[in-house]
Amino acid sequence: MNKIGFKPIPAAIALGLALLIWFVIPVPDGVTPQAWHLLAMFVGVIAAIIGKAMPIGALSIIAVMLVAVTQVTVPELGADGNPIKKPAEMAIKDALSSFADPLIWLIGISIMISRGILKTGLGARIGYYFISLFGKKTLGIGYSLALSELILAPVTPSNTARGGGIIHPVMKAISSSYDSDPEKGTQGRIGRYLALVNYHSNPITSAMFITATAPNPLVVDLIAKATNSEIHLSWGTWALAMLLPGLVAMFLMPLVLYFVYPPEIKETPNAAQFAKDRLKEQGPMNRGEKIMLAIFAVLLVLWAGIPAMIFGKAFAVNPTATAFIGLSLLLLSGVLTWDDVLKEKGAWDTVVWFSALVMMASFLNKLGLIGWFSDMLGNGIKNTGMGWVGASALLLLIYMYAHYMFASTTAHITAMLGAFYAAGLFLGAPPMAFGLMIAAVSSLMMTLTHYATGTAPVIFGSGYTTLGEWWKAGFVMSVVNLLVFVVVGGIWWKALGYW
Repeated sequence: MNKIGFKPIPAAIALGLALLIWFVIPVPDGVTPQAWHLLAMFVGVIAAIIGKAMPIGALSIIAVMLVAVTQVTVPELGADGNPIKKPAEMAIKDALSSFADPLIWLIGISIMISRGILKTGLGARIGYYFISLFGKKTLGIGYSLALSELILAPVTPSNTARGGGIIHPVMKAISSSYDSDPEKGTQGRIGRYLALVNYHSNPITSAMFITATAPNPLVVDLIAKATNSEIHLSWGTWALAMLLPGLVAMFLMPLVLYFVYPPEIKETPNAAQFAKDRLKEQGPMNRGEKIMLAIFAVLLVLWAGIPAMIFGKAFAVNPTATAFIGLSLLLLSGVLTWDDVLKEKGAWDTVVWFSALVMMASFLNKLGLIGWFSDMLGNGIKNTGMGWVGASALLLLIYMYAHYMFASTTAHITAMLGAFYAAGLFLGAPPMAFGLMIAAVSSLMMTLTHYATGTAPVIFGSGYTTLGEWWKAGFVMSVVNLLVFVVVGGIWWKALGYW
């Protein structure tokens, strides 16, 4: 007999929380019963995601079903003052509404495109190329890994695939060549340092591009909804805003980790030769790599809006349409087959769970619950007498370090970002600058733990660091990154006229 499809204890906790909010806690003044009941389901789903009661995609299917069946998104009366004629049809349309969201498909299609980087071997080639140039010192290898991450980030929305699937095997190969092996107790030679650089490159690059990690479009969506679409971050705006603070953070990160956990081996003249040998084994760039590189360039040009800058707005290409162009070219050229696309389970999974979570978050906003909560939070902070600077700082710190309680950046962003951003606006924070800061923190919080994002268990699981070392490095880097984005980002955004 097959086992049940869920973990009983976390599922029971999630269900208990949902029932408690729905049936026991009174609906607060200023909140409609519909909004409160949707909140009950939302809290239950987020609790189930945190407790890993089921895979996030499966939970999302259940969320869609619950919204459709309970009809919580459907008003009792229509615009004409009469009862809604077909509430069941309206409810299922509401439940499926976010499957048409272009931002969700931007990430889904981009994950499919990133399969080409893995399949052709272009990702590994980029990593070994930079090590062949800068790999004569351990610090140089660290910068090579970070630079490889940065190059791949714009077209690799799965930060796990980028840090864990592409860069991590390169990092392990270099460590092994210096006999730095956790099983032999020699991880301190070079492997521990490189593993930490491998990991801590990931949150920074994720903050630098909308297409560098899957939850970023959700951030864009929540910020747009909180400002009635007055602020809708484009790919180019996000990339330009995060460029300078991101580069400064990437420059400092290998140095900080070198100081916190210095490697025993500091000179590595053989690493450059090792990388050259690996490149020699790969041989010249094959047809697939050349096509992948060309498509990579096309995507960057279109995402950055260069045709529109040169020829005018008539030549602008929507970012999601750009992703479809990239995937179409890969399919037409034969670099990817339709079977490759079908096997990219992460992409299809992302489309499903993103759609469900965006749908629930959107209707919480439409039904007024986010506004009510943010006003309550804002008033609470306002009563302390803080100005907007201190209030914004407090909100950002709570938002960032609450990630110790989350194993999913998506769950964290969905649960907290909308209300915290709206509270900041209520307290007088500049909408664009505060939006960019909370967007950056949504990725930077991944530094903290060994379960903070999908990349973490991959690299931590390879055994190069202890739990204590990982958490210490995570906290140190969270402080450094936060300071860089607040100070350098604040000055940069002021220069750009964002506040």
